[in-house]
Amino acid sequence: MTSSYQMFVGLDIGYRTFTLATMQVEAKAEAAPSPLPQTEAGFQKLEKLLLAKGCPPAQVLVVLEATSTYWIRLALHLQQAGFVVRVVNPAQAHYFALALLKTNKNDTLDALTLAQLAQALSDKLPIWTAPPAIYHELLQRLNQRQTFMSTKQLLLNQLHALKASAVLIEAVVNRHQALIESLQTQLEQIQAEIELILSRKSEWSASIQLLQTIPGFGLWTACHLVVTTLNFSACSEAEEAVSYIGLAPREFSSGSSVRKRATIGRSGQPVLRSLLYMATLSAARHNPIIRVFYQRLLANGKANKVARLACARKLVHLAFGIIKHQQAFKADYAQAAAA
Repeated sequence: MTSSYQMFVGLDIGYRTFTLATMQVEAKAEAAPSPLPQTEAGFQKLEKLLLAKGCPPAQVLVVLEATSTYWIRLALHLQQAGFVVRVVNPAQAHYFALALLKTNKNDTLDALTLAQLAQALSDKLPIWTAPPAIYHELLQRLNQRQTFMSTKQLLLNQLHALKASAVLIEAVVNRHQALIESLQTQLEQIQAEIELILSRKSEWSASIQLLQTIPGFGLWTACHLVVTTLNFSACSEAEEAVSYIGLAPREFSSGSSVRKRATIGRSGQPVLRSLLYMATLSAARHNPIIRVFYQRLLANGKANKVARLACARKLVHLAFGIIKHQQAFKADYAQAAAA
């Protein structure tokens, strides 16, 4: 295997520290003796260590896992310093280690595995580029909204149970109601902030507005889809987005004896997947393309849930086409699709 890189670097990321392993062409991987701190000083020291190997930054491939949000600052620093950064799913590193029959696990071994993965898949991993500022502005607010929504529903359920008690403590009920009202106020504030962000002219805000022209798409579904797919820049075709979200059926068969029913599995983006599924409730009635597609599936004997999941995949394909061509949804698309 040939590669344009002279050195491969694996970084195992933790909350306070990260562990380094390097591997040069036709050499064994070696780990640094001690972890480095997740601080600007630690990042500078890492940069000096890599440059001391004698390889220009553009020929140094750094691979790290997307572990929570701990990796982002370091990835940004390395990219700005000119190094080639590639971020992998932790599951990818896990299965790569299993393929090498590695059964032990610690920070040093994980860094060594990532360095080996960097060399083995150097030309197959997509190069990571930092998303625009609007990504962080939307992502953190969307995540916080989701947390507040879940907490509010939990409190509503608890309040319902309290009111059914034989003895009702007014002070306890009042505190529950106050918390619910406070969360509702915060949710309204989050929505106002997001609407203010989207009122500014940008590619992302334009995409979110275009997606809302699709019958069935609301503000939150549009926001989550654009943020999750990085405005579809992380997907070269619609099926990649479908698979990433977790809506693609997964086949499970082998020979003549193993024939399990295809399922969508539990991986992907559960929040977005749920939003798209709920979007089909409206789209199956008001979206001409989805309505015809949904009714045809039911007529062919498909179960309601299976038909709705297929409609959710169809919505992703519609969204991909609309963003790619930067055109609002038109009802006569249904006639073209049926032709």
